[in-house]
Amino acid sequence: MNFIYSNAALACVFAILLGPTWTSPQEPPSQRPLTPAQVEAWREDLAYMAREMPRRHRNLYHTVSRERFDSAVAALHHRIPRLERHEVIVELARIAALVGDGHTNIAPTRDSAIGFRTLPVKLYFFRDGLFIRAADRQHGNLAGAKVTRIGQATPEEAYRRVRALIGQDNEMDARFFAPFLLAMPEVLHALRLSSQRDSAEFVLERNGRQSTVRLGARGPVSLMPSDTDVSWWPDSEWVDMRSSREPAPLWLRHNPHDEYWFEYLPDIHLVYLQFNKVGDKEGESLAEFSSRLLALLDTADVRRVALDLRLNRGGNGGLNRSLVLSLIKARKLDQPGSLFVLIGRSTFSAAQFLVNELEHYTNALFVGEPSGGKANSYGDSRKITLPHSGITVRVSTLWWQVDERDKRQWKAPDIAAELTSSDYRNNVDPALQAVLDYRVEPSVSDRMAAALDSGDLSEALRRYRSYRSDPKHRYADTEEELNSLAYRLLHEKRMDQAIAIFELNAAEHPTSANVWDSLGEACLLLGRREAAIQHYRKSLELDPSNENARSVLAQLQL
Repeated sequence: MNFIYSNAALACVFAILLGPTWTSPQEPPSQRPLTPAQVEAWREDLAYMAREMPRRHRNLYHTVSRERFDSAVAALHHRIPRLERHEVIVELARIAALVGDGHTNIAPTRDSAIGFRTLPVKLYFFRDGLFIRAADRQHGNLAGAKVTRIGQATPEEAYRRVRALIGQDNEMDARFFAPFLLAMPEVLHALRLSSQRDSAEFVLERNGRQSTVRLGARGPVSLMPSDTDVSWWPDSEWVDMRSSREPAPLWLRHNPHDEYWFEYLPDIHLVYLQFNKVGDKEGESLAEFSSRLLALLDTADVRRVALDLRLNRGGNGGLNRSLVLSLIKARKLDQPGSLFVLIGRSTFSAAQFLVNELEHYTNALFVGEPSGGKANSYGDSRKITLPHSGITVRVSTLWWQVDERDKRQWKAPDIAAELTSSDYRNNVDPALQAVLDYRVEPSVSDRMAAALDSGDLSEALRRYRSYRSDPKHRYADTEEELNSLAYRLLHEKRMDQAIAIFELNAAEHPTSANVWDSLGEACLLLGRREAAIQHYRKSLELDPSNENARSVLAQLQL
């Protein structure tokens, strides 16, 4: 017998499959407007924050102008009487996020004085979208559903709104924090992603069917430690979308509170080392651990090391030295394809320092997704406690610089291996699999050079496009390789090929002042004066501190 269901009937069926469409909030806060005394207290907190942030930050106006910061403070001062408590806090967080670095923030994920609550779901931005990664037991059948709307907003629109509240070094850092905030009803209400501040409406999709559920606040947000991402660790009160029928992948087998550990897998000649916090742990210092690692590398048949920093959000960067030295001293790692560093959106602060050092002093290949930190950054946050609310504002007090010319927003992986919802559900670790599958291959410049040496520019460009279209090269930074190749051609007087590669580099990296400067130099050597002027102007526009472009332009425009 065939049954035909209406769309409404299908929606009802799906709603039943997904479970309850409503949960009652716990202890909903008062909906009364602020009293005159509360308005005055919040204004005093705002004024204190506005005074103390520039006084204590290393350089508060490194990204935001003083005028814009002061304007945002003044606007909130006038709006406070029309806001509720949670809205004031969200707007304070927005002002802190204007500063534009990951150690300057107001964080509901780390401050009990804020007291925001969570919905009964844990969200995550996988490669293929926003999903409910886990749900409390009452809503366990929601785990694994894809979120297609929060209120009336798409996940990307919701992300865009919440991103403005996050003090972050780069887009990956924001992607790390956003799912936690998107599960807080107070935040959703303040951002007009929900009409209620005790609940929120989600449109979910599973197996091609959609349903709308309304979820109420479950209880207070679980506060996060500062230096380790523990959000993946199973909780007995939650149902995870990950299958329990298969063994957990290595990166999820140990409690993340275990700062560092390694396992030798002799069958595949691999050492997997998970490093979750830059700090000494009880019973074994990081220096002692590093010595034990080196002893194993010297004696066992180890051909590859996978150093996993995907849960490491920092700590004491001064302690990285012993681990770096052990990896340098291990002679069998002194060749490409032997040391791999797994990175991601949680790789931040002192973990980013380790990334910087390994990039400079080893032949490590980086695998995963871009890091949540960048080479040059503000850090070492200190707390400002607002006098009335007791809320914590963190500000960066130091500037950490590797190379002032390094403008990269993150460390990009050499091999992209991003987690999809299917990977996670089926206990697959694409990053570690990429390590196991790796075979040494020629660089993109070597591939192109072989074609150029035979006089085939079209084939060289085709090889470049083929390289870039490979998903594992999604984040590959080709700027330096292309520039080096173009200069080699220039020095060999292969001018047409050199110009073509310089132009390719400019097209691929249009916001780099250096590539436009290089293209200007090449055009000048070929006698293309007007084109050279145009390219040097572009370089100077992108980087007003480029004295070379300024000097050449002054001579060309005499």
